[in-house]
Amino acid sequence: MLRTIDLRGSRPSESELLALVPRAATDVAAALEPARALIDDVRARGEAALLEQAERFDRANPGAVRVPASELAEARDALRPDVRRAIESTIARVRAASAAQVPAPERTVLADGAVVEQRWQPVGRVGLYVPGGKAVYPSSVVMNVVPAQVAGVRSIALASPPQEAYGGRIHPTIAGVAALLGIDEVYAMGGAGAIGAFAYGVPDIGLAPVQRVTGPGNVFVAAAKRLVQGVTGIDAEAGPTDILVIADEAADADFVASDLVSQAEHDELAAAVLVTDSLDLAERVLERVTIRSTETRHSARVRAALEGPQSAIVLVDDLDVAVDFANAFGAEHLEIQVRDPDAVLARIENAGAIFIGPYSPVSLGDYAAGSNHVLPTGGMARHAAGLSAATFLRPQQVVRYDEAALHAVAPVIATLSAEEDLPAHGEAVIARFGD
Repeated sequence: MLRTIDLRGSRPSESELLALVPRAATDVAAALEPARALIDDVRARGEAALLEQAERFDRANPGAVRVPASELAEARDALRPDVRRAIESTIARVRAASAAQVPAPERTVLADGAVVEQRWQPVGRVGLYVPGGKAVYPSSVVMNVVPAQVAGVRSIALASPPQEAYGGRIHPTIAGVAALLGIDEVYAMGGAGAIGAFAYGVPDIGLAPVQRVTGPGNVFVAAAKRLVQGVTGIDAEAGPTDILVIADEAADADFVASDLVSQAEHDELAAAVLVTDSLDLAERVLERVTIRSTETRHSARVRAALEGPQSAIVLVDDLDVAVDFANAFGAEHLEIQVRDPDAVLARIENAGAIFIGPYSPVSLGDYAAGSNHVLPTGGMARHAAGLSAATFLRPQQVVRYDEAALHAVAPVIATLSAEEDLPAHGEAVIARFGD
């Protein structure tokens, strides 16, 4: 089951911690060339390449890549009432929380007639990817679409792999939620080919290139995102999910165990890590994890994740070291289950999303918290943020100076342009005044 990393009696440096943190054995670089070949094939042959890739990787033939509007409407109307209510509740919560992420325009007056305005301009068109694989993710439709809509994106396309079980259609719940959100441009395509189709467009099915691609996926999706950067923007190279729990002796061992198991359920490469200063809690959590991992439906998958090198119980002397470890790990999901959570939170720097207290499990964030569950994985929270309305916005500065205001700073411009040996810069200002 979970291995133990014992750091008691030591205070590792940041570089030492970075070498110690457990990681899944995934290599995006190794997938680059296969992903490039799939993207190049889509660029060369369009829909025919996408259909062949569907047969090859998804064992499904959608017939046509573009999902008909009638199929979307049919899927929306067929949503079970309880599922529809749950989705509508999630949409409302995510929409409210996403609205708070849109900065207000600002106007800075630097002097009379000298104004710099800050505005946040949405990209015009985005491609949103919703994976298939081991589970169905209608919640990811909400998490991708709603922030884009809140940001003001005008054109939204969505892709999800065709499903063998549904005769080559995308999963009907995904189709239904897309229609519920008003998305009518949906494509049955998956993997690296879908990312390439978004980035470069597919003229023979009317798919225009997008300005940003978002959404999680497997290692080939991550590799494809890396390859198309520069052609289009991306959110992040998402990998296997991870959870890190900081807990002390006050934590409920079964709560901690259930949360570790919940993330291990996603994938055999999912990382589940507990960092604690309590040996007693560690032993109780291990006992509960062992029991829960054998009783849950996806037991084999959970146990593979928990027994992998990416998962561990980390023993530390105190919560200061626990925080240092968490900052080095850069968790996608960070739970803080300690007696004084705010004291720990004050020192946390790197995390995708943070869940405070025993009644804020990661599962809450996956569905109904209002926060977004598309988050940086594999330590990328050390330098990247989760999906939000800001993902689809670009800050732009609008400069408004009148004649007197420009004249006042002309000497500054002339001096700096001369120092940089770019005299024409200063001359462009001087030309306006003749002096």
